[in-house]
Amino acid sequence: MAPVTWLDKLEEQLNVDVDWMDPEYIKSMQPKIKFHDQTSNQLWVDIQLGDESNADLLKEVVKELKDQGWLAIYTRMAVLMCKKNIDMIQGRVLLQTLPSKAYDTEVTLSHARLYAAEFKRAGISRDRFCIKIPSTGPALNAAKILQQEGIQTLGTALFGVPQAVACSQAGCLYISPYYNETEAHDDPKLWPNVKDPATQHPNSPRIIQILEVYKKLYKETGREQPLVKNASFVSPEEAMAAGEMGCHSATISHTVLNELASRPYDASSQPGQGEPKRAHAYKDARVLPARFEPLLAIDPLSPENKAALDKAAHVDYLANGGKKLDEAIAADPETAKRLKVALELFTGGENRSKEKVEKAIKEAA
Repeated sequence: MAPVTWLDKLEEQLNVDVDWMDPEYIKSMQPKIKFHDQTSNQLWVDIQLGDESNADLLKEVVKELKDQGWLAIYTRMAVLMCKKNIDMIQGRVLLQTLPSKAYDTEVTLSHARLYAAEFKRAGISRDRFCIKIPSTGPALNAAKILQQEGIQTLGTALFGVPQAVACSQAGCLYISPYYNETEAHDDPKLWPNVKDPATQHPNSPRIIQILEVYKKLYKETGREQPLVKNASFVSPEEAMAAGEMGCHSATISHTVLNELASRPYDASSQPGQGEPKRAHAYKDARVLPARFEPLLAIDPLSPENKAALDKAAHVDYLANGGKKLDEAIAADPETAKRLKVALELFTGGENRSKEKVEKAIKEAA
C-alpha cells in the first residue's frame, strides 16, 4: 500500500478543492484525489484565457458574440473553460463576479445572472456551480437576491467576522476567508512563517471565531450557515491547520497541493490532530479543541477592534445597501487594507482579460 500522505489526511478532515483551472493538472491528480470543487478568480481565468489550448475556442466565441461586447465573451469563455473540468470533480465549479464592480449591487447581480445563463446554456445545472461574490455591503446584497433566485453564492475576499456574518445574512452557501493577505504570496516579509499555524498564525483567531459564530447562529436560529471554505495558503502546514481548526473545505493552489501529495503523514510530527469531517457541518458540529480556546479572546490583527467583533453576530450588516458592513470594514484597518488590495489584484486580471478579448474582437473584424 502507498503511504498515507498529508493530502490523504487532509481529505479525511475536510473537502479538498482545487484553486486552479488547468484541466491537464486536475486530470493528472486523479490517481491521488478527485477534488470536490474547482475554484477560480480573475487571475486564473486570465491565465487560461491566454493559454494556447483555448485559442480556437476564443475565436469561436468571439465570432458568435463580438457584437455583445467583451464581458459577454469573457463570461461565456470562463464557463466553457470550467466545463472542461466538470466531469473531473465531485462538486461545483466557481467563478467570480467583476471585482471592479464590487461596490455596485446591480452590476454584480447582472454579472452573476449572466454566469447562470451561460452555465445553463453549457448544460451545467445549478447544483454544479456557484458564483463568488466579493464580501462588500453592496455585493452581498446582490448575493441575497441571487440566493432567493436559487443561484448559490460564495462570499469571497473575506477577512473578518463582520463579513462572515453578512454572508450568513445573505444566505451564502460558502464563504472563503483568506488565511493570508494576497500580497503574502509574493512578499515573504508579509508571510507569518510560524511552526504551528493553527495556533500561531495571526489570522487563526479570526477563522476560529467565524466557525464559532456560525455554530452559535445555527443553534439560535436553526438556519443553515455558510460552509467555511478556507483559502489563500502559502504552505502545506497552513492547509493542514484548516483541517484541524474545523473548516469544512479548503481550496488550495496547485503548488501547495503538490507539496501535500508528496509528504508522507506522520502523526507524531504534527502539532495537533484534526477530526474526521462530519455529515452535517453545524447540526453535528465539532467541539472546539482546548488548544484553540485562547484564540476566541484575541485578535492579533486588530486588538482594539476585538470588542466590536464580539458583537458582530447580531448586527444587520445588509441594511441600507450594506452600510453597516462597509462601516465595520472601514473600522478594521487590516480588513480594509486586505480587501482593497485583493480587489485591485483581481481587477488587474479582469483588465488583462478585457484586453485579450478586445484584441480578439479586432482580429475577427
